[in-house]
Amino acid sequence: MTTRLFVLLSFLLAQSAWAGEEILFSAQQIKTLGISSALLPEKKSGEVSGLPAQIVVPGNQLFVVSTPLPALLEQSLVGVGDHVNKGQIIAYLQSPALAEGQRGLLQANVQHQLAQENLSRDLSLWKDGIIAESRYRSTRGAALEAQANLAERKQMLRLSGMSDGAIRQLQSGHALSASMTITSPITGVVLEKFAGAGQRLDAAMPLYKIAKLHPLALEIQAPLSAVGELKVGAPIEIPAFHAKGKLIAIGRSLTGSNQSILLRGMITEGTDNLRPNQFVEASIGTTVVGAAQWEIPNSALARVGGATLVFITTPKGFLPHAVTVLNEGAQNTVITGDLKGNERIAVHGVSALKSKVMGLGGGE
Repeated sequence: MTTRLFVLLSFLLAQSAWAGEEILFSAQQIKTLGISSALLPEKKSGEVSGLPAQIVVPGNQLFVVSTPLPALLEQSLVGVGDHVNKGQIIAYLQSPALAEGQRGLLQANVQHQLAQENLSRDLSLWKDGIIAESRYRSTRGAALEAQANLAERKQMLRLSGMSDGAIRQLQSGHALSASMTITSPITGVVLEKFAGAGQRLDAAMPLYKIAKLHPLALEIQAPLSAVGELKVGAPIEIPAFHAKGKLIAIGRSLTGSNQSILLRGMITEGTDNLRPNQFVEASIGTTVVGAAQWEIPNSALARVGGATLVFITTPKGFLPHAVTVLNEGAQNTVITGDLKGNERIAVHGVSALKSKVMGLGGGE
């Protein structure tokens, strides 16, 4: 019982010690104790800060370049991190299957020409009454089948990377070739390279992963308690990398491990400072209005009893001032309180001031 009364008395004394009572320190003491101060930052709107997040590439900006046919990778022209332009040649392949496809096209082209000639001849004979209509219809069906076969062969070569111009040259008598060029589908950056020169690849085997890195997406893990204050379109900031964007989606289900909700954002400013798969801390603006808020370093806070204090600089030392914590992150904390906004507060060496408040010394 005596111990409890002593603890309660100590707490009350500590409360009365810092309630509006200035802590006197000389300039030399402040220097010796390593206490430094800084102006309060600009007022902030409502914000949830210190949220863990990961940078990802939006799905519609990520492409995997694959081999259209079984082939040998003859030469790879780009590597991881290289910038490529849309249509730029990024690899040369040798594919016997391509030559086989070209041969099939030439055969289909000959069959189509022959079928068209037969159709023209039988049409004239049918009009003159020399042949029956059934024969003409049979010839027309064969011509349509040959036309469809030719279109199919052309499409197969287009899928293998041949342009329409190259296909027309082939039809006009150009020699067969097993050489295949692979071009970049977008202007972007090579994120991954899956094969090297001399490697034999099956059809649909990936060669490169290429992405457009502006804008970038952000996947954020937020506690359920904070989601009620968030709205789609709210501003997002990654302070450490000077990047900004907005919230585009709020998840509806909780993760099983930490009971957090997945939020998705789109970063449109400062993307050059970020990398895909990078882990960052993000801040999201909320819809809360009312008291002014400030984001200050965690090192500027002191907890005495049940109160959270900051120390305002005065001509003779520091004045303890109680504040309310709205959101605490790994590096910074958002506070509110009866502050004008033009005060200087201690940001380093606060432990010495806390000790003084609690009557444990701290001066010289």
